[in-house]
Amino acid sequence: MTQRREFNPSEVGNVYPILGALVVPRPIAWVSSRSPQGVDNLAPHSFFQIVSTSPPIVMISSMGEKDTTRNIRASGEFVVCGTPASLIEEVNLTGVEFPPEASEFDELGLIREQSSTVAAPRVRDSPYALECTLVDIMTVGNGVVVLGEVQLIAIAEGVLVHDRVDNLKLDLVSRLGGNEWGHNGPVTELARVPLAAYRSNTPTSTGN
Repeated sequence: MTQRREFNPSEVGNVYPILGALVVPRPIAWVSSRSPQGVDNLAPHSFFQIVSTSPPIVMISSMGEKDTTRNIRASGEFVVCGTPASLIEEVNLTGVEFPPEASEFDELGLIREQSSTVAAPRVRDSPYALECTLVDIMTVGNGVVVLGEVQLIAIAEGVLVHDRVDNLKLDLVSRLGGNEWGHNGPVTELARVPLAAYRSNTPTSTGN
């Protein structure tokens, strides 16, 4: 039997270091938004996932209200960009708590690319961008959850092979626990197995 150590969240207090090290790897939403004053904000959010594909809806979450969520409340839109390994330092540095009047694009020398459907810019050197409009913002515990409907998907031609995304060419980084980041490693391909195929290839237990 596996030996386990049990942690009661009510006794541990801050469970982020534990959960953050267990729920891995986490994709990173590199979120750009524009403030009412016209400042372009860019921040990494590793609490990021697809919620729906029809319509296409994504989710980002931050622990507490931050510039990103304040800007999205005001503008009703944002852009999720991919986080390529070639820009891992810049992705990390956009997590610095710059004041609201400072733009991470300008602080770090990142080049803007005009979006097609929203005002917030894309990161030019990111391999993809999801242009989103706000669906809902809700508070869950200490998390501020943002749901956005994807209005446009823009993908760099260099990561497409026969009109499909090649994940090795995409080469995104992910968040792990503590100060650790993940990179693309070996890729395993496994086709989803229909029930009928599974049943036909599974030996029947005869029992006694």
